[in-house]
Amino acid sequence: MSASLPARRLLAAVLAAGSLVGATALPAAAHDDDRRDRRAARHSALAIGDVQHESRTRTRGGGRTVNDLNREWVEVRNNGRQAVELRGFTLTDREGNRYRFDRLRLDGRSSVRVHTGHGRDTRTDVYQDSRRQIWDERDTATLRDARGNIVDTQSWGGRENHRR
Repeated sequence: MSASLPARRLLAAVLAAGSLVGATALPAAAHDDDRRDRRAARHSALAIGDVQHESRTRTRGGGRTVNDLNREWVEVRNNGRQAVELRGFTLTDREGNRYRFDRLRLDGRSSVRVHTGHGRDTRTDVYQDSRRQIWDERDTATLRDARGNIVDTQSWGGRENHRR
């Protein structure tokens, strides 16, 4: 027994409406994915660059001067073209020492050095305000975004220097 003409028309209308809703939902989901991909691409443009660890100069008492501690730094680079807001990003070492970025917009194709000692923060240099050495001759620097996701990691001083 075949369905009546009104029932077939109703079924066709329901299927057509479902197809239309499905077709319009895909671009919206794709749009959200595009936004996530753009944010991830901006973060992936960030990398730990050069590292100057363990300044060798000491005072007579064996301590380090502020200038010595400021010669110890880790560079964070933005290799992308778009600026990235670093507010809430953190830079940590193996021992758990942590520097949290506060209000710093890192322009595209630029870098900032995170110094161990004291100083006045600028667009190219920020300071951890530590009174002791942080970066050892064998250490690992890890850059995380504001949500705690690892953006880049660099180790040095072992048998082989490496990135993750």
